[in-house]
Amino acid sequence: MKRLVLVINGKGGVGKSFFAVNFVQFLKDHAVAHVAIDSDNENSTLKRFHPDAQFLDLSQHRELDAIFQALETTRLVVVDCRAASTDLFLDYFTEIDLPTILSALDVALTLVMPVNHELDSVDQLQRLAEHLGKTSGYLVVRNAAHSDSFALFDAAEIRVRLKDELAGREIEMPRLQDWLVEALNREGLTVTGATQHPAFSLLDRQRLLTWQRRLYAEFDSVRKLLLPDK
Repeated sequence: MKRLVLVINGKGGVGKSFFAVNFVQFLKDHAVAHVAIDSDNENSTLKRFHPDAQFLDLSQHRELDAIFQALETTRLVVVDCRAASTDLFLDYFTEIDLPTILSALDVALTLVMPVNHELDSVDQLQRLAEHLGKTSGYLVVRNAAHSDSFALFDAAEIRVRLKDELAGREIEMPRLQDWLVEALNREGLTVTGATQHPAFSLLDRQRLLTWQRRLYAEFDSVRKLLLPDK
């Protein structure tokens, strides 16, 4: 089957674009054919780091069709969904009868849902799971960028439902030191690019490599949810 990966959580600042940038780099580093789509018209983080990504203007409702049009010619599409876009996507899925479209195109859907220590990020998981149920696969990304505590998510009923009823999985996105994140943004480089760039010291390049290896190992552990079937 083909795979559609939506990186989504209506709460801003949970790490959607950071995940998307690094996941797309993972695909490039492993020579996995894909189409990447950026839907954030304010920041366009994914397209800034990956200029070959397509841009989707969510203010033009019909442009969402481009997601499924891309799946007619490629086996993997990754969409970085901007903040506060949950309702827009859910309404669109109802409009097109999502299960029918997925079946017609032989596509499996995965929602990649970053969460942090805030309750709003957890509530978004509940809304998505209630609406889509078993139509989708679910991958929760525990983003440790701002806090190592996930007490609210760990205690939430939705966590139990995702794991027990919906076969959801969880991975961790480890914290990257603030000065490295700032330097990556300043230079406009992904981690892979930075590890070969003179703007980064030997020690910082090694820090980035170590961090990337950890994250890539997390991706590898859930390949069945992130990549098309062979």
